[in-house]
Parts: sequence; structure tokens; C-alpha cells
Amino acid sequence: MQTSLTQEPAEPSFEGRAGRYQRQLRGYSAFVPARLPPDPPIRLTGELQRLLSQADLALGRLDGSIQILPNPDLFVLMYVRKEAVLSSQIEGTQSSLQDLLAAEAQVFAPEAPKDVDEVINYVAAMNHGLRRLPDFPVSIRLIREIHEKLLAGGRGRHLTPGELRTSQNWIGPAGCTLNEATFVPPPPDLVPQVLGDLEDFLHAADDLPILVRIGIAHAQFETIHPFLDGNGRVGRLLITFLLMNSGVLQKPVLYLSYFLKQNRPRYYELLQAIRDRGAWEAWLAFFLRGVSEVSAQASETARRILSLRENDRTLIAERLGRAAGSGHRVLEHLYERPIVSVNEVRDLIGFTYTAANQLVDRLVEIGVLEEITGQARNRRFRYAAYISLFDDGGRA
Repeated sequence: MQTSLTQEPAEPSFEGRAGRYQRQLRGYSAFVPARLPPDPPIRLTGELQRLLSQADLALGRLDGSIQILPNPDLFVLMYVRKEAVLSSQIEGTQSSLQDLLAAEAQVFAPEAPKDVDEVINYVAAMNHGLRRLPDFPVSIRLIREIHEKLLAGGRGRHLTPGELRTSQNWIGPAGCTLNEATFVPPPPDLVPQVLGDLEDFLHAADDLPILVRIGIAHAQFETIHPFLDGNGRVGRLLITFLLMNSGVLQKPVLYLSYFLKQNRPRYYELLQAIRDRGAWEAWLAFFLRGVSEVSAQASETARRILSLRENDRTLIAERLGRAAGSGHRVLEHLYERPIVSVNEVRDLIGFTYTAANQLVDRLVEIGVLEEITGQARNRRFRYAAYISLFDDGGRA
């Protein structure tokens, strides 16, 4: 699905509003962000106010859509996987949702991308943060924990996972030098201070709307770029954690990375416009539009999940006879783990291997499962209709 963007609100330049470039001893200029909230304050009027109202409404509908699902927690992991795949793809990984699911099910295809471990790490990082949130607010400490999980064993394992950078990093075309960079974040000695300022902003008591605060926080985190690697992914995880921490969403079911990936050049352009011209309003208009569009997509996914579940429960009840009860147990398991083996089904329902194999064959026969390995041994079976709801362009 292609995303259509209308023009962000026009605004005057506020040079210095978001911070200033400071010349460093080595001759380059690094950006030092100003404290938040922005000054002059965000002009929350006109088009921006309308977009905020739309985003609030869309998020409310999404939260309601998820709550009517039977046992919503069964379905959350697929939303988390979807966000993990998309956010990682923004950073250049090639792995798809199918690759991630296959890796989790230990289906090792020789042609599978080698970077799927990075996506698995993203899922682990998000799940770690979600477990911590009820008892631990979003903070520098939690962000560092998330970063450590994200980079464990991947390409960035040698780039101090969980530790704030102690050297200068920069953003620009591949192979560019520090002096050729598109953007140079704050010097390393300032990183703890500016991150502390961001944490203060996250927990300040003021009248800024939650979504505006989250949009500002994400942009500020990307400007600080506090780690040697993984900043983009951590910054997008931050959006989810702040939505959950604020109570705007009860479940992590918003994959905003879909919108950011579809509009990647504009995403980066607007982040840079904040630094160069203080263009906070244009960024926030883009961010809120993304929240609205992706919330609507996720709400539609929830509707399709409910329809698919009802249809497949009816199919199992009508076609499996006395095995329908076991078939329903397998079906519920598939919403959390949509690729299974006969051994998993055996362990789930407590049957013999032969009986489990017969049940799986019946589920294949009625179209609930499909075999994906083409092998006689160590077969794996996929709940394709469910996976397609989350795959790019997928339809039930």
C-alpha cells in the first residue's frame, strides 16, 4: 500500500530554536540540541490541531479494536514482529516477516538473509522493554537496557551495546568522512547531559498533548544519536514504549515503521529541518499523519483477525468431528506461533506422534495449514492466511 502525503504546514524559519551547531577543535561542526520543550512553543493550531485530533481518534479506535479480540495477548506478538521487520529494514536489513517466522521455527533455508538475527534481537529488545514498563518508567537506564538487547550478537556487537558513545559519530552517505557528513550529533562529552534533559522532558508536568510529546521526543533522540549503532531502531522503539507508558495504547500494536519506511526520504528530511530551521511543526504534522494512517491499517488488521478466527473455528468444528476440540487448541496456538511442527502439536495436545500427525494432516486438508519445507522429515507447517494479514500487501 502506497502512502500519500499532503504538504506539511508552511512555517517560518526559527534558526536556533532546536539547538545550534558548534565548531569543534578538529574543524567540524557538531549540533548541540536545545532543552525541550521548543521555544518558541509549538503552534498547535489549524492543520496541526486537526491532525492531532485525527491521530487521537485513530489511536482510540485501534485500542478499542484490539480490546474486542478474544485474548488480545495471543495476537500482540505478530504486531511486534511486524514492527521489528519494518524498523530493521529502514536500517538496511533484507529479512522479511516470513524470514523471521521461519528462523523462529528453526526452518533454515540456504537462501535466507543472514541478517535475520538482527530482527530477532529487535523482537527481544521490545519484549524486554514491555516487561519492564509496568514497574520502570521510560528512562536513560531502560533505553540502555533496550540497546544492549538490540545489539547482542549482531553487526553492532562490537559497538559497545548498552553503553553511551564516547566518540564522535556522524550521519551521511556511505564512506563519507566526518567533515563531509550530512549531520554531526552532539560531541560525546555532552551526550549524558542532553539525554538527561530529554528524560526530564519525558516526565515533565505540562499541558503538551501526549502525541506531540512523543513526536518531539523521537526527533530529539535521533538528533542526540547517543549510541555508536542502533539509534534509529531504539528511537522507533521509544515511540512504542511511550505510547504504552502513557496509557494511550494498552497493547503494542502500532507499527509506525511502516509509514516511516514508505516515506523514508521525507522522514530524514524533516528531522534535519528541525535542526537547521527549528521546523518542529512540519515534523509533527508528518508524525501525526503517520499515526493516523498506521492506526487505521492496524485496526483493519484486527478486524480481519477476528473474521479469520471465526471462519476457521467454524471450519474446524464442521470438518474435524471429534478432533475439533484439539483442532481449536492448535488454532489458538497458531496465533502466537504461526509456524509449527508435528512435535509441537504433539506436545500441545498431549497425543501420540501418530495422532498429532493425523491432526496436522487434517488441518492441511481443510486449508488451515500448509506444509512449507517440501520434506518427508522435519516438516514445518504455516498458518498462511494469518501471516498474510501482516505481510506487506497481504490479504486475508
